[in-house]
Amino acid sequence: MRKTFFTLVALICAVALQAQVNFTPMRNNARVLSYRAPQVPLDTTNLDARFSSFTPSYLIFPNQALNEAQAAALVKELGIDKQSFAAGVSIFNPGAKGYDAKVDVDAYKALIDEMRVISNLKVIGIGNGATFVNQNIAPIAGEIAGIVSIDGKAGKVLKTGSVPVPAFIVGKGAANVAKPYIAANQATRTGKDAHMQIYTNAAEPLLRVVISEANGQTLAEIFNDAWKELLSKNYRFNNKYHTFYEGQKFGENGPYELEPWMNLEEWGVKRNCVVQPIQSYLPTKYLWFEYIPDGMSVRPKSVPLVLLLHGNGNDPRTQAETSGWIELAAKEKFFVAELEWQGKPGFDAMGHDGIETTVEMLLRKYPQLDPSRVYTEGLSAGSMTSSAIGVKKSHIFAAVGAMSGGLFAGSANPFGSDGVMSEAIQKSGAVEVAYVSVSGTDDMVIRYPRPDTWKGNGITNAWKVYEIMNGMNVVEEYDFAADPAFGQPNIERQVIETNKGITVQVGTLRKGNVPLLKLVAVMNYGHWNFYPAAQMMWDHFKHFSRDLQTKKLIYTP
Repeated sequence: MRKTFFTLVALICAVALQAQVNFTPMRNNARVLSYRAPQVPLDTTNLDARFSSFTPSYLIFPNQALNEAQAAALVKELGIDKQSFAAGVSIFNPGAKGYDAKVDVDAYKALIDEMRVISNLKVIGIGNGATFVNQNIAPIAGEIAGIVSIDGKAGKVLKTGSVPVPAFIVGKGAANVAKPYIAANQATRTGKDAHMQIYTNAAEPLLRVVISEANGQTLAEIFNDAWKELLSKNYRFNNKYHTFYEGQKFGENGPYELEPWMNLEEWGVKRNCVVQPIQSYLPTKYLWFEYIPDGMSVRPKSVPLVLLLHGNGNDPRTQAETSGWIELAAKEKFFVAELEWQGKPGFDAMGHDGIETTVEMLLRKYPQLDPSRVYTEGLSAGSMTSSAIGVKKSHIFAAVGAMSGGLFAGSANPFGSDGVMSEAIQKSGAVEVAYVSVSGTDDMVIRYPRPDTWKGNGITNAWKVYEIMNGMNVVEEYDFAADPAFGQPNIERQVIETNKGITVQVGTLRKGNVPLLKLVAVMNYGHWNFYPAAQMMWDHFKHFSRDLQTKKLIYTP
């Protein structure tokens, strides 16, 4: 058995800050000590920094109860303190007689209740702690993004209803320990990498079990392997029947969704952080992040440009790290820029004119970008800005995407539809922009239209604006009682069952033979990005371009 020491320390950013860590017991779990690293401020000199809301937090079950001095030795042994982004660590100390299957499982559930908002929880079990995790926590691991079992004993025979969870297993009898995980994940062997056997689920590759056959490794080497092969692959959050940042109790809305955690090196994408002065004689400067895939064409005007606009007050890495667009760009070889469009201390809000200016700067900087294929997508307030700018700056964009948003009624706020509607009416039939609307039907922030709420609804407002501008048939009376998804019984329909257990309804509206509007209802989903929506939007966007001389929209089937 390896020596087991542990600490609760900050997972600090790349600037190697060595601050004093203060341990605090969880309010309702006196045996659980926890430390949460301060959120890393937006620092453009630190390009390794990540969007902090989805960075890993570690919950460690040690072999035996540890004091702070022993803990401090272990964190150094594991090398967790050397990770280059912010997160947190907690230790779950067993009682004097060791782990108790009833008491400690109840304590774990209470801990999950207290944490409430969880997005990337990793569990590490060592020795007796690993045995407890394998036997008691793994079957109820709906909130856990990944488990590392070091020198633990096997769990019980797979129980009906056990929750699939990614797992990294190392130590004596690792193959036997892995069996329940492989069964729960419905995984099959897909490869052998160095000293590791790898099992994956065919429908959900993030459901991965890795068995390490290495002997005599240090804890740092084990953690490094686990990070590379498992822990860096995904995060996990739950947006069903509610919005994840509202929080929830243990098991309240079922197992959490698995999503890929952005891995730029593995995907082959370079990230640039750009601070751009606008005028030499003014203090004005804009901020954006560029994502450039390996193998992107260098031929002039050959590469599509996709802009991402974050939600209200969000970090300008929100969309890149949680929407699916960067992984998609790596596959399809298009260029992505996420803009700090709203402004932050030290950086100016762009507004519609500033976004146009930023597009012009990008086109000059990268001659391979195609000015006929410029697209924009946003989340929440960013979707409202994308929806508006698609009308206001229709000469720039061939297609626009809105995730969890539309256009509010009236003009009393910056996201109101009155001015946009007036411009749509003026351009009606003369200007066309393709539009994709994606919304969760359980979104309580930008509420999905219902039989008694569709009039003046932000989502139906946006649909109507694009129907008017595109010179399409305008729906004046929706019937959500007859058609709960779109209120339009004659819309072209498609139903998609995803590997997340979430149903998606897709409706298409055409002008002649051109599918200008695509409406996507993510059933029982809250207010946030839906990862597969990036692919759905791109599959629509890529058929549209804009004639650079006439500015007319071109549809290529």
